[in-house]
Amino acid sequence: MPEKDDFQQTAAAATTDITMPDPETVTENEAEEFARKLISRAATLNGVKINRETFLRTELKKHCPEADVDRAIETSPAEAGVPASAIDAIARSAVDFETGKCAGLSFAAGIPGGAALAATVPADLVQYFAHVMRVEQKLAYIYGWQSFLNDNDEMDDETTMQLVLLMGVMLGVGGAAGAVNKFAANVAQAGVQKAIQRQALTKYAFYPIMKKVLRVVGVNLTKQTFAKTASKVVPLIGGVISGGLTYATFKPAAEHLRTYLRSLP
Repeated sequence: MPEKDDFQQTAAAATTDITMPDPETVTENEAEEFARKLISRAATLNGVKINRETFLRTELKKHCPEADVDRAIETSPAEAGVPASAIDAIARSAVDFETGKCAGLSFAAGIPGGAALAATVPADLVQYFAHVMRVEQKLAYIYGWQSFLNDNDEMDDETTMQLVLLMGVMLGVGGAAGAVNKFAANVAQAGVQKAIQRQALTKYAFYPIMKKVLRVVGVNLTKQTFAKTASKVVPLIGGVISGGLTYATFKPAAEHLRTYLRSLP
């Protein structure tokens, strides 16, 4: 994971061409496109990708040193006999870690005020989504999903859309949970070939649900970001409030996803 300042600079550089839509005049299509741009840029930031094998090896060694780590990587922690209590502990630790990182980044991004405000908003949001993607990967891996990354160990458009689907679960978007159920049953937890994985979203007609998630995210961003950016106008106080708002929104959503993934067969 990059140092905080490096992460902020990367996000700022990745969002120079992204501007906030006017919440008074924005259309649903414009809001959807705004969310798509933010999430796509978030997926390109250094440190967003979580290597499944490295993550499982590190966390299982720490929380369950007696576990058969190789089998857990080959199959899943549960199939390798890792106790549910250890799996839950790793998942909660991941939520707490990413929540703290996200709130810290938001605090730093909240410090500029006045004229500097408009430039920080897209970068702040991209950082938020980067941490959403990180916690999604970690929770999915500990609860039995296979790697989101492609054969080149990279995030492609298909990977990003899978993570958008999980965002829908985090935010309670209608239809997202049912789509994830199908995806998990058919692809994510199965030992299928990568070629089949890359076709999964189109094959199972999940694309409309993902568009719905993007639209909901985009509309919420254009409305709610106004309240958040208002807290940033006074530089130091703004940083404190901004970080608090991030904590208040990020952790409950991540916990919702954790309990959901835990409940999948």
